[in-house]
Amino acid sequence: MNAANHTGAPQIQKAKRIVGKNLVFRDACADDAAFILSLRTDNQKSKFLSSTSPEMNKQIAWLEDYAHKSDQAYFIIENRTGESLGCVRLYDPKGDSFCWGSWILKEGAPQSAAIESALIIYAFALDHLGFKQAHFDVRKGNESVWQFHERFGAVRLAETAQDYQYQIGQQAISTARQRYKKYLPEPVIVEA
Repeated sequence: MNAANHTGAPQIQKAKRIVGKNLVFRDACADDAAFILSLRTDNQKSKFLSSTSPEMNKQIAWLEDYAHKSDQAYFIIENRTGESLGCVRLYDPKGDSFCWGSWILKEGAPQSAAIESALIIYAFALDHLGFKQAHFDVRKGNESVWQFHERFGAVRLAETAQDYQYQIGQQAISTARQRYKKYLPEPVIVEA
């Protein structure tokens, strides 16, 4: 897969499916609008996200527009039986760094889903797309998520009034992948 743009920098590419140990990422489509909207408009889950219109037609339109774009990848996180557990998105490539976010897991998702889904993101972005690092921001109030990223080795670079801004490099990602190997012991399988 490992595609690069005209400058030689990696590009974000969509994948039909990415298969991990217990989780499968599936490319999001308009049929997922109700599920995504249920996550993004949940009072607890959406507290630390950018606001989303509760109108179904707007979510469907966004997903239909996304289907024609090539600058991001938006996945539904499922278990091996096809039950939707959450969503996550890769976007904003800058040189050899990518951003990831819009990461939401529904209530009742297995506790290991957070770790495995993060490992799948890093495996896909580094091993298959050719990125070397990631950048992202987390709302200051979302303490459990920024602590999660810091345990993975992310470094807080800056802050705004509402967000902490992070970067995680290839070495820290590699170390985290080894430390949490039991959650993703084999390479991911990417179906283009």
